[in-house]
Amino acid sequence: MTLFSVRRSRRRSWAGGGLLLLGTLLGACAPRAAAPVPVSSSTPVGSVSFYPQEAGLSWTYLGEGETPGQPAYTLRTLGPTLFQSQPVLASQLTGRGADQTWYRTSDEGGVLLLGFRKPGVTVTLSPAWREAPPESAWRVGLNWEGSSQIVVLSDDGKEQARGTLRYRYDVQDRREVRTPAGTFTVYVVTRQISDDVGGLFPATQQYWFAPYVGEVRTPEGLLLTGRNFAARGGGR
Repeated sequence: MTLFSVRRSRRRSWAGGGLLLLGTLLGACAPRAAAPVPVSSSTPVGSVSFYPQEAGLSWTYLGEGETPGQPAYTLRTLGPTLFQSQPVLASQLTGRGADQTWYRTSDEGGVLLLGFRKPGVTVTLSPAWREAPPESAWRVGLNWEGSSQIVVLSDDGKEQARGTLRYRYDVQDRREVRTPAGTFTVYVVTRQISDDVGGLFPATQQYWFAPYVGEVRTPEGLLLTGRNFAARGGGR
């Protein structure tokens, strides 16, 4: 091999190595997709109502007795919408296959449930079911009751069932409780329900309500583990 051939071979070797190095450097400098940033929102404490319902609020829950780290249930307030042509406020619970949306109104008389939706069915209540009393009425010993005509509709609008639902609420205690989300002063409420359309609800359930926080324990036995807004008055 001539000296010229050796030099040309070296130049080719350097060129190949240089291209490989350049490719490596370019690969290292190439823009990479940014890691997704979790979307979150918060509501100023002064804007949260006695019965929290402002759009964007969210709560997380775990079943009573479950350990942290389990998949959580999430309740979100979706904001104003229409239900059966009436203006309402919607809230949705999701997680572990659950998917239920409630449609409510709220005024000086308390909170009214007009109906709810699960996959495949919509339930309407007339007159609306009174879920909570006026803000100033809360006290141990308070009770309220009522009845509503209940209609179960399939997604195609066909009526699946019709009957009467009766309910009664009793405020049994006011005490301090501790959950993974913190310590709260709550009203302990027992809810009794009966209906003649197949028992859509358990006959008796207990929940804990904290003003300006919401349900610290739901009627389904879920305990509050977190929320995206600050407590006011009823919790810390």
